[in-house]
Amino acid sequence: MKRRNFIGTSAAASVGFLTTSAATANNKKEVQTDKFKYNINHSVCYWCYGTIPFEDFLKHLVEMDIRSIDLVGPEEFPLLKKYNIHASMCWGAGLGIEKGWNDLSLHEELIADYKRVIPLVAEAGYTNLICFSGNRNGMDDLVGLRNCAKGLKKIMPLAEEHGVVIQMELLNSKVNHKDYMCDTSEWGVSLCETIGSESFKLLFDIYHMQIMEGDIIRNIQDYHQYYGHYHTGGNPGRHEIDETQEIFYPAVMKAIIETGYTGHVAQEFVPSWEDKLAALKQGVTICDV
Repeated sequence: MKRRNFIGTSAAASVGFLTTSAATANNKKEVQTDKFKYNINHSVCYWCYGTIPFEDFLKHLVEMDIRSIDLVGPEEFPLLKKYNIHASMCWGAGLGIEKGWNDLSLHEELIADYKRVIPLVAEAGYTNLICFSGNRNGMDDLVGLRNCAKGLKKIMPLAEEHGVVIQMELLNSKVNHKDYMCDTSEWGVSLCETIGSESFKLLFDIYHMQIMEGDIIRNIQDYHQYYGHYHTGGNPGRHEIDETQEIFYPAVMKAIIETGYTGHVAQEFVPSWEDKLAALKQGVTICDV
């Protein structure tokens, strides 16, 4: 299931229960089962595991000692409370990836929607709420940046009041999200500086930025103050983050820790293994430096 198709659907929807006992040639290796160190606060994006019913997935997270989940909305908050799972990145406001803050004609609707959801996130005890720039559609990047800043500044006072951080995700426009505007650290950092609020940050997706600009560790070192959250994913393919791909995640995680970062890193790779939960366990273990 692709993320763009999953956004806006109920996270509780499922097409059947996926068992975790299968073993294939892809995942025969032993995966560490000890408790995690939690120098990195681990999380996971549920959409990558959407064939597993949401409540069953939360039970598995409890068993694996993964204490947070990404990309969930207010309708999922009651179940998170039931299983003591933290929402490390919330959604539920906005019009999706392609229609975002760079379009002035959408500002009225976006402002109203974020003003509705920001208090819900805060009341539930969560902090982060995702947003998107939208596609260029022929728009100049500087114009789009100014448009984003103009709209987002109108919700900053409410976000600041409620202690909620609006986080715009950096996505690649080369492979997965053609024409997406917020596709480089440079553009995103410029937007952060223009807005000038600690309640606006960037969601640094390591997979996406490896495709667009590489130099992951240097960018984390140089711009970490603008990054409020991290996502993983193996490149190429957006699958497991092990030796089958080109990013060496232990070094990336150590660089994140060295910046003093205390937020969450969420696994957002699409499992290729038959046993998807074993793949998740492996990914978190690789990042548990």
